[in-house]
Amino acid sequence: MDNLLILVTHVRLFYKISISLCGTSNDTGPVEMHLENGQGGAMVLPSNSSDRSDRSDKPMDQKVLRRLAQNREAARKSRLRKKAYVQQLESSKLKLASLEQELQKARQQGIFISSSGDQTHAMSGNGAMTFDLEYSRWQEEQNKQINELRTAVNAHASDSDLRLIVDGIMAHYDEIFRLKGIAAKADVFHILSGMWKTPAERCFLWLGGFRSSELLKLLVNQLEPLTEQQLMGLSNLQQSSQQAEDALSQGMEALQQSLAETLAGSLGPSGSSGNVANYMGQMAMAMGKLGTLENFLRQADNLRQQTLHQMQRILTIRQAARALLAIHDYFSRLRALSSLWLARPRE
Repeated sequence: MDNLLILVTHVRLFYKISISLCGTSNDTGPVEMHLENGQGGAMVLPSNSSDRSDRSDKPMDQKVLRRLAQNREAARKSRLRKKAYVQQLESSKLKLASLEQELQKARQQGIFISSSGDQTHAMSGNGAMTFDLEYSRWQEEQNKQINELRTAVNAHASDSDLRLIVDGIMAHYDEIFRLKGIAAKADVFHILSGMWKTPAERCFLWLGGFRSSELLKLLVNQLEPLTEQQLMGLSNLQQSSQQAEDALSQGMEALQQSLAETLAGSLGPSGSSGNVANYMGQMAMAMGKLGTLENFLRQADNLRQQTLHQMQRILTIRQAARALLAIHDYFSRLRALSSLWLARPRE
């Protein structure tokens, strides 16, 4: 519902700006010549009446005829664009009315929209809320599996019994990555922001999850003794994870920079949105760039998933069991830290 309210606000603002711009347009002005520049934009060269008068006595050669034909074609296309734009405004007006009706209906049904615009509560079918519920159930199941694993480790269960439990936990991790992929298609910002995690966990958040390289550093001290081959394997895995994380981080920084430049390009001299057609074009480009966020999140989750499975292959079954217990205890302590922080005495 938060997305719906924001969309209504933007559509209403866009419609008002567009009407005001259309009201100041004049079809009877001088014909303009449009040339495509090197960046895909349009350069407008106003016609010069004095030049035309100077050339009136000269025979019209092929170059002049071609230029006049280009002017007429540009004027025709301009009229067509304006006609299409007016139709778009009418369509936007109808869409705005429809969205306002939906918003009013939602308010009548008692749906609460936070004033900060961060979350929408009590809204069935919402992708973010659906994932939050799925994640809560996932955590409950994980706690059961971890308790089973802890009991088996303390009871010195056989390797075959431990393997069944460890494989079940690894499959359970695969499930959360699958659920995150589905949720990202519905609301990638919700997953990237980590709003489904506790505040302390969000302090260490990287692209919607944990850093594999940092987790491996924490585990090495918990898994001793390790053979030289295992130490080398974990070291290589840690380095490769770090390199992949750095590449993804650089990609995200480049995306953010490109997005900022695209949005700034649609601003007029006074800081407001200038030409409406240019504004819409820039916003369309920004939307296209935002579409790559889902790809970054998917790559980050693939890295996390592959790191966990590679770690399992390097370790013995008992070491893998201890590693999974350590991972779970680490994140449990982060969640406990959040609870203690929120419950702290305030003066």
